[in-house]
Amino acid sequence: MIGSHYPILQVVVPLVAAPLCSLLPKSKLPWLFATVISWLTFAISLALLVQVKNSGALIYELGDWPAPWGIQYYIDTIGAFVLVLVSLIASITLLASRELIEKEIAQEKHALFYTAFLLCYTGLLGIVATGDAFNVFVFLEISSISSYALIAMGENRKALTASYEYLIMGTIGATFILIGIGLLYMQTGTLNMLDLKQRIHEVDGFRSVHAAFAFFTVGICLKLALFPLHHWLPNAYAYAPSAVSIFLAATATKVALYLLYRVFYTIFGFEFSFDTLHLGYILLPLSIIAMVISSFTAIFQLGVKRLLAYSSLGQIGYMTLGIALETKAGLIASIIHLFNHAFIKGALFMCMACLLSRLHSTRITDLAGAAQHMPWTCAAFVTAGLALIGVPLTSGFISKWYLVLAILEKDWWWLAVIVLFTSLLSVVYIWRVIEQMYLREANSHSANIKEASPILLICTWLMVIMTIYFGIDNSYPVNMATHAAEALLK
Repeated sequence: MIGSHYPILQVVVPLVAAPLCSLLPKSKLPWLFATVISWLTFAISLALLVQVKNSGALIYELGDWPAPWGIQYYIDTIGAFVLVLVSLIASITLLASRELIEKEIAQEKHALFYTAFLLCYTGLLGIVATGDAFNVFVFLEISSISSYALIAMGENRKALTASYEYLIMGTIGATFILIGIGLLYMQTGTLNMLDLKQRIHEVDGFRSVHAAFAFFTVGICLKLALFPLHHWLPNAYAYAPSAVSIFLAATATKVALYLLYRVFYTIFGFEFSFDTLHLGYILLPLSIIAMVISSFTAIFQLGVKRLLAYSSLGQIGYMTLGIALETKAGLIASIIHLFNHAFIKGALFMCMACLLSRLHSTRITDLAGAAQHMPWTCAAFVTAGLALIGVPLTSGFISKWYLVLAILEKDWWWLAVIVLFTSLLSVVYIWRVIEQMYLREANSHSANIKEASPILLICTWLMVIMTIYFGIDNSYPVNMATHAAEALLK
């Protein structure tokens, strides 16, 4: 039955589609083809989620070679959860991308853009689906190299600098991860993650295993853009084409966080990671600094895309803070925020794409009076902004509620105060944008500005509605996060 091959089809379908996309005529066909492929993979991810819920974790052996000799795909609750998230975000982004790409990228590069997009998409899906440590590196490079190309396609010449900076930092991070994989293979003789989980306890006293742990920590934190390894992210988000900013902001760091879960909970195990090598001692201070410094920095940005980029750095701090608590409740809060933040930040960057398509700028001062001409876009920004702050009846409130509960469970009231304080800082930088949109007079040259196109508004509000829906009915993310946390902590 074809259903038994869904784990490999999840990755192979966009991988095969990518080179085919580059061969299509320079018309609407590349966009249409890439969009159909993305929705097809979303359907596959939903089918995988149903299979995991009904039958437990899925193991798919490529070529029927058993592990550890053959490559294995392993999809459990957290994997299926992230696959659905990434594929849905990609599908919505591609649906909205045609108009954005026509305005920001030359016609002759459209097919190449969608080819690179599908390759980046394939890499992210592969990182989540594979159960082989070396394959993680391979898919990480596929997604990273295509990301460098996508960012470099931005209109501003600074996009080239941002891409080059990301290339340098991303290469260092990938190299560190590869060294960690090599050290583990040297001691255990296997690359299969489940096999590594069984064998790591036999060699956890070796210094090479401790060194592997250190290399993984630095490499993943660099890919995650956790302070102070974050310098590549603001420029990458700010100068990339709008569709790329939406996709990367909503998915790339989430997959990196998934990789952190997989490495430190599945491979090394909770006891070795947190009790022996004290990963929490590293993540806790860095998370707090990221939350505070990034939120302060966002307040003083002149462009909204850079403001949102620094906001993402602070939100990454919330996610890693949940891990640093070293409790089941903290891990659940981290996974919930991974899910909720993807839609929140996707919606906010989608709003910026709408504004850029009409105003040709995302500088805060250039948004003066935008609500008079683009009321639906500005209303979407306000709603998503409230979710980012954590106002009740939005998904952002659910994230922070579970995080604060996890903190108070440890009786760290001072840390709860810091979380609330950084939420107040987010009120400041979101209000700066809202003030310009609603309380400032429109510029004289913006009199002929009209609302964004229907397809952009539909995609934007689709993400906004999800932030509201999951703020009212949070059963799906909470249940999935709970099951995922229980599986990771076994």
